[in-house]
Amino acid sequence: MNPNLNQPVTVIKGIGEETAESLAEMNILTVYDLLEHFPYRYEDYRLRDLAEVKHDEKVTVEGKVHSEPSLVYYGRKKSRLTLRLLVDRYLIQVVFFNQPYLKNKISINDSITVTGKWDQHRQLITANEMHIGSYTNSSDFEPVYALKGKLTMKGMRKYIKLAFQQFGTLAEETLPVSILKKYKLLTRRDALRAIHLPDNSEDLKQARRRFVYEEFLSFQLKMQALRKFEREHSPGIEMNYDFERLKEFIDSLPFPLTDAQKRVVNEILTDMKSPFRMNRLLQGDVGSGKTVVAAICLFAGVTAGYQGALMVPTEILAEQHASSLKAMLSPFGLRCELLTSSVKGKARRELLQELSEGNIHILIGTHALIQDEVTFKKLGFVITDEQHRFGVEQRRVLREKGENPDVLFMTATPIPRTLAITVFGEMDVSIIDEMPAGRKGIETYWAKQEMLDRVLAFVEKELRKGHQAYVICPLIEESEKLDVQNAIDVHATLTHYFQNRYKIGLMHGRLSSDEKDTVMKAFSANEVQVLVSTTVVEVGVNVPNATMMVIYDAERFGLSQLHQLRGRVGRGSDQSYCILLADPKTEVGKERMKIMTETNDGFVLSEKDLELRGPGDFFGKKQSGIPEFKVADMVHDYRALETAREDAAKLIQSRMFWEAPEFEQLRRELKQTGVLDGEKLD
Repeated sequence: MNPNLNQPVTVIKGIGEETAESLAEMNILTVYDLLEHFPYRYEDYRLRDLAEVKHDEKVTVEGKVHSEPSLVYYGRKKSRLTLRLLVDRYLIQVVFFNQPYLKNKISINDSITVTGKWDQHRQLITANEMHIGSYTNSSDFEPVYALKGKLTMKGMRKYIKLAFQQFGTLAEETLPVSILKKYKLLTRRDALRAIHLPDNSEDLKQARRRFVYEEFLSFQLKMQALRKFEREHSPGIEMNYDFERLKEFIDSLPFPLTDAQKRVVNEILTDMKSPFRMNRLLQGDVGSGKTVVAAICLFAGVTAGYQGALMVPTEILAEQHASSLKAMLSPFGLRCELLTSSVKGKARRELLQELSEGNIHILIGTHALIQDEVTFKKLGFVITDEQHRFGVEQRRVLREKGENPDVLFMTATPIPRTLAITVFGEMDVSIIDEMPAGRKGIETYWAKQEMLDRVLAFVEKELRKGHQAYVICPLIEESEKLDVQNAIDVHATLTHYFQNRYKIGLMHGRLSSDEKDTVMKAFSANEVQVLVSTTVVEVGVNVPNATMMVIYDAERFGLSQLHQLRGRVGRGSDQSYCILLADPKTEVGKERMKIMTETNDGFVLSEKDLELRGPGDFFGKKQSGIPEFKVADMVHDYRALETAREDAAKLIQSRMFWEAPEFEQLRRELKQTGVLDGEKLD
């Protein structure tokens, strides 16, 4: 960076100590920081034809005053000034609130320009800005910046403009000329001017294009460099598994593998054989058969002389995985054991002893697996299921229990491609995009609340066939903020409705894990026919006899979560159903319900969910790993993201990138992140 841009903001005319303090609250300390403080939106002052303006949109119009302004006072010091304005062929009303002084400034036949919100139904603009005569703004677009302290918008615009006039010529180019030419991108200096001081919409568009690509390329270079250095600096285990025994195991499975499962197994086995450490994400929709893939890979690892570990987020899920893996692997002499916080005392001590001696081949458990006392004799293969539920630190601790073991992350949350290449960009990604043969699609219906009786009659029809049902509610008990059906009320209602005919269970997050287990076991054994639950039932629960899912207030859930919940049914050979009880008030809510009834494909849904909700909500607010971009938007700019990723992957592998002078700036940025020193990014 040019040293002059590193000077404190006080070198700019008009910025004194007090303003500098307010700017410091926003981490704006230098001239460079100020130039990099981009607007988050723009006020659009272009004059537009009212025929094209949507209801409630902000608009600027110019017209002739057609009536004397009328001023009315109401309440304490509140006023309303109204006038009629002839704009082209429209006679509209304009209202100014709490600006009584304007009455003496405006006369009939004056030309005025007003900006405000357009009410299409009442043909009225609620104005917040007014100019006598034509509006002579230097630009159609005024930038709007984030502010703190005593800063004003007018002040911020002035300081940034002055900073650009004084120092704009010193902005250094970060992208090589070859890339600027290839994509016809603005230079960094021109793009800075256009993003802060745009002359027109084309100016703005080109500035955005430039910064979107620059942000994505910079981020993807880190990801690709991390991937390259991880591979080269963490020698893995070259697993020479017993191919004949593995083939015998796969042939013994009660069903043939789908083509997608075969493809994914081959990708993972190739990684296991290579001398590099595997770092792979396995995505598969609910019910696509990830557990079988996990079993095959764990089996391969054991035949190569290594132990395997499978870490899952909940005890219920750990127990289910343990029982299905034991059933598949025990006949071949593999010993699988379960370790959760419920395994205590003598049983725990013995299990840990056997593990450290290498007598246990595969350990399945919750985060109990990463406690200090758990030691493996020779851990070579680690699987983390629903991996985004574990922190980066927890995943690292498990990995360090072996000597550079191969790592496989599994998830049943279909992650949209845009998020996968951003959040998990340093991993290889395998996708099971095909369902096992014989799986029937779940029929999904959207019903309004007043149709509850018909819905319950439908549920009863399924129960009479000997099947079971889930009923999901968003909250546990009354909340003043949200008028939603809570699990406790619904449980009482259904107990009354099905009295003496069927047993209704209740499950929610406030139960202890023992209580949850008891309820779940009763449901699995069909001692309870209807399970009323909050979303704690979301991940991995497997009751093939359940064919019915009813979700109350379905509009309160995101598409991905609805899809996860729906995946609790449809696990047997019988036709299953999901009914969404919802009265959505918004267009987005209605759209969600419609999409859910149209597709069972989790990947299609996840892309839609991302469009409707945005990346921050996709994993929930706590999820780290989603980078903050100043200008770029992963959802809307996904094509640029794909391009930047391909470019970054090629650059990192090429000698030119590491040697040619035109890439010096990008190399310097990479060095600053610590990736090249083997340090990890968060």
